[in-house]
Amino acid sequence: MQKLSVEQLKEKARRHRVNIVKMTSNASSGHPGGSLSATDLLTALYCNYLNFSPKNAKAADRDRFVLSKGHASPIIYSILADKGFFPEKDLMTFRLIGSNLQGHPSRKATPGIEISTGSLGQGFSAALGMALAAKADGRKNKAVAMLGDGEIEEGQVWEAAMVAGHHKLENFIAILDRNGFQNDGAIKDEITIEPLREKFEAFGWNTLQIDGHDMAQIVEALEKAWRNKGKPVIILAKTVKGKGVSFMENDGSFHGKAANPEQFEIAMKELGEK
Repeated sequence: MQKLSVEQLKEKARRHRVNIVKMTSNASSGHPGGSLSATDLLTALYCNYLNFSPKNAKAADRDRFVLSKGHASPIIYSILADKGFFPEKDLMTFRLIGSNLQGHPSRKATPGIEISTGSLGQGFSAALGMALAAKADGRKNKAVAMLGDGEIEEGQVWEAAMVAGHHKLENFIAILDRNGFQNDGAIKDEITIEPLREKFEAFGWNTLQIDGHDMAQIVEALEKAWRNKGKPVIILAKTVKGKGVSFMENDGSFHGKAANPEQFEIAMKELGEK
């Protein structure tokens, strides 16, 4: 795999942000806030680390990625189109009747999706099963899951974390998109989730804490995660809801609301799209 530079990754991420806003605005629905917060992390992951090919999408030794916070589907669709799983023009059918790009990822509908997600907590457990299966089969491929910080209020997540720690699944990587919001509002106003680092370490995980929008830090953390030994590893990434679009940043209302036509024009200018 030929890895992209930090600057090249930043430009890829910018293009994905443009697509996210276009897709959700065209559909007048979707979840732009959590898609934008996850963009830098998933751009680096797909461009420089995951081993997969759209030409051999069912290869046994491919790495698996599960978007456990399935509402952030726009970022995955933009990435999969960029990687050649389907034409980029299909992105503008997002959430429209008859489209293969549903509001939440569907394994049956969309090439490149490993498992359907949307019911929070369940994708993390599915990725755990993929890591366990790879270990049982003696394969070296990774299983990677991205969670949201509202999602980890789910008890199922902690059961899966306990199992992963018990089995010392060094091939299991979690990325936590800590943008501080969930559907009902700010995390701090709903259920306290701290201290996260200490909790995961108590469950037998290695932990890495980073700025989820600093591409150099993201690359460094993914390098460490790929070389990780002896335990599962989680990247605790502090992010900004709606990152890259000023009026969406840290505004929980854009968890599940698209930009209106006037806001769309502002967003395109801010993202460098003429």
